[in-house]
Amino acid sequence: MKTITLAFTGASGLPYGIRLLECLLQSGQRVHLVYSQAAQIVAKQEMDLVLPNRLQDAEKLLAERIASFSGKLKVFGIQDWYAPMASGSNPGDAMVVCPCTMGTLGKIANGIGDDLIARAADVMLKERRTLILVPREMPFSAIHLENMLKLSHAGAVIMPPNPGFYHHPQSVQDIVDFVVARILDHLGVEHELVKKWGE
Repeated sequence: MKTITLAFTGASGLPYGIRLLECLLQSGQRVHLVYSQAAQIVAKQEMDLVLPNRLQDAEKLLAERIASFSGKLKVFGIQDWYAPMASGSNPGDAMVVCPCTMGTLGKIANGIGDDLIARAADVMLKERRTLILVPREMPFSAIHLENMLKLSHAGAVIMPPNPGFYHHPQSVQDIVDFVVARILDHLGVEHELVKKWGE
């Protein structure tokens, strides 16, 4: 069982994050989830999903939403400085920010750890653990690109949710699954969402 920190921010693309959460829990991983207030707004807008303010309510809602799973889910507040992933002494195995706003990406790129998402990402970089950022924006400005290059040099994986079409997707879910499958590949988590190239 791996410990994966998963963060939702206010960029468009919550279906990617929710599907990733589902796949991680169904594959038996321990997920430490944190989300911003803007992510709550986007969840309502894109999925008609109300992410509760109370952490216990969030855990219950998300657990009920996901069909049978063997993993473990723990939700943390965005200002919870006692959360495990806030310290290099207990960072977990990997972190994914999905979707990732350009504001969050910029904070991480410049070491501004003023909330749990940015601080946890900073911990992953300094501890040389896997950090995957899924920025959902277009077009990219020069500032966005410079911040992504800086993070790539620091060891982060920049993974914009650009789906491939060689697997002939038949639905929006197929497109979401393609992106989630690539994230799971980088986390070393087995899945059967999409056939691997050449198989």
